[in-house]
Amino acid sequence: MAKLVVLTEGLGGRTYELKGERISIGRLEDNTISIPEPSVSSHHCELIIQGNEILVRDLQSTNGTFINGEPVTHAVIKPGQVLRMGAVELRLEGDTPAEPAPLAGAATASAEGAPKSSPLVTPPGGVASKSARPLGQTAPIPRGVSLSELESGARPADLKKTGFAKKEDKSSKLVWLVVAVVAAVIVGLVAWGLVTIR
Repeated sequence: MAKLVVLTEGLGGRTYELKGERISIGRLEDNTISIPEPSVSSHHCELIIQGNEILVRDLQSTNGTFINGEPVTHAVIKPGQVLRMGAVELRLEGDTPAEPAPLAGAATASAEGAPKSSPLVTPPGGVASKSARPLGQTAPIPRGVSLSELESGARPADLKKTGFAKKEDKSSKLVWLVVAVVAAVIVGLVAWGLVTIR
């Protein structure tokens, strides 16, 4: 069975068996393979087992996905090659899957013999163009923290730009304005009443 072996120091020794048709890899725990490392995006990439091949698809990660040092958006990874996400390196070991597994959302041939629609076109060399997208692709997943942001350290947040600033309470200002006008009218009526009584 195919597996990913972590090569990065501090995370070394971990092994992840590739079970299933789709394996998501990222920093968050809702991924199939969770790698709690800041340079890895929350949902960094996914592996799609397609026939005898394992396809790596970058999920618009901040720090990119690489196979043997080459940046990829869609590519086939082979045993012995190194997959890098941010600062984490993993090597694919073992045999690639023997049984074909259809890609979800891929069109199949009809009874009349219509040609099959390829869910993803991968040119020779294993790296697909950035514009290639598999059928049925979901919306992009938010990006993680960039390596340059991590290296520069924490920076103070501008709360007004992030949307987390304290909202101004416009309704309380309106209430105070109405109270002031009503008070002024009452004081004016009382003063007018005192003047006319004399």
